[in-house]
Amino acid sequence: MDVHLHHHQTHFRYEKLFPVLWVYAALLALIGFLLDSPTNILNGLVTIILSEDALITDYILIAGPGAALVNSAIVTAISLCVLYVADDIPNGMTLVVIGLMSGFSLFGKNFVNIWPILLGTWLYTRYRKEPFGAFANIGLMATALSPIVSYIALDNGWGHPLLGIGAGLVIGFVMPPLAAYTYRIQNGMNLYNVGFACGLLAFIFVPLMTSLGADPTTYYHWASGYNLTFSILLCSLSVLLIAGGLFLTKKPVWAVWAGYRRLLQTSGRAASDYFRMFGHNVVMVNAGINGLIGTCFILAVGGDLNGPTIGGILTIIGFSAFGKHAFNILPIMAGVALGGFVMHWSLSDPAVQLACLFCTTLAPVSGYFGWPYGVLAGFLHSSVVLYSGSPASGMNLYNNGFSGGLIAIVLYPAIIAIARRRKPVLQDEDYFEQLEHDEPITPPTPHQVVAEENEI
Repeated sequence: MDVHLHHHQTHFRYEKLFPVLWVYAALLALIGFLLDSPTNILNGLVTIILSEDALITDYILIAGPGAALVNSAIVTAISLCVLYVADDIPNGMTLVVIGLMSGFSLFGKNFVNIWPILLGTWLYTRYRKEPFGAFANIGLMATALSPIVSYIALDNGWGHPLLGIGAGLVIGFVMPPLAAYTYRIQNGMNLYNVGFACGLLAFIFVPLMTSLGADPTTYYHWASGYNLTFSILLCSLSVLLIAGGLFLTKKPVWAVWAGYRRLLQTSGRAASDYFRMFGHNVVMVNAGINGLIGTCFILAVGGDLNGPTIGGILTIIGFSAFGKHAFNILPIMAGVALGGFVMHWSLSDPAVQLACLFCTTLAPVSGYFGWPYGVLAGFLHSSVVLYSGSPASGMNLYNNGFSGGLIAIVLYPAIIAIARRRKPVLQDEDYFEQLEHDEPITPPTPHQVVAEENEI
């Protein structure tokens, strides 16, 4: 009886996350309508739908801040519905997915171009006779290639809506097995694994499209002049998260803070489900602090708070539940900043501003091997990412994930061979047992989570 009661309480604790995320989606919509009129928002949404969405297409610039935030709210709501219908048990990856979907729907994803990819993943589960819940997260993250859907569907003289839908179906169908494979070869050092998989797939799609007569173009729609408005909003969100984690809880403040200090000792190597390891209170504090770090970093380097950079900050906040914390992201960001002093580009360049935020995909390198290697990883990433997206013509929104994968694949064996001694890290027995043997780790599926909870 006590075992069943404990299981019910544990499951209920996870389920409480969904209402909070629905409030987050509602706040995005509310802020959007406060920033612009309904007429302008409606016109802006039409503009967003008809955009080809290749990097960098800032919806705040082409459609206005109100329409961009409302699109983000709609995409977030769709993501929550997909996860709910798929019977996904909320965990750290749930927060990652919502952070990615809400962030990237400010510059590339919209509530139309994500559907073919989601349907393709669903068809894959029907073909394999497996539950959709096991792959719903991958299907949502695979929408990083939604610009391919938009380009093929909207390109005058070459594409066609049916061809765009077909391309999306293929992407969604292929991504689950591809992502499972790429996860193994990166040894948990690149948190944006699906971004690496999407980059590989884009390297096939874009040359094929070009050979058939297409001419995809990289865009640089980059908004500026919104720093005051969005710095207030982002800092308010971050402070609210910290305050909520510390004070809106039955636990004393010192206990939550002690949990956060323990979290800072972890490497962040995938799969690090902080939500399950430390609880929602500690994750909220971690997310708030990381949000402040990302916002302040962009302002400090003279950058712009707009669709892409806000998307990067929301991504960091989301991954605060799955691998990122202050101690393992700051060395990576410092490496990018170092590159700005010695290389022939500026930290204020749009692509570099994005690299300053999304470089934190390599946070496990810093957490696992130590901060000097984190600085090295960030330094290398700052240059590699500027060129890795060119063959994909901006069609992979997770370009930093692809670059991070390249860096991880090269750095991991090199560091292991040169410096076997690693920084001691706090390891969760459920997910980090394999670290001592330098073996790749497979993230837990929702059904594995259920099985684990049934054993409690």
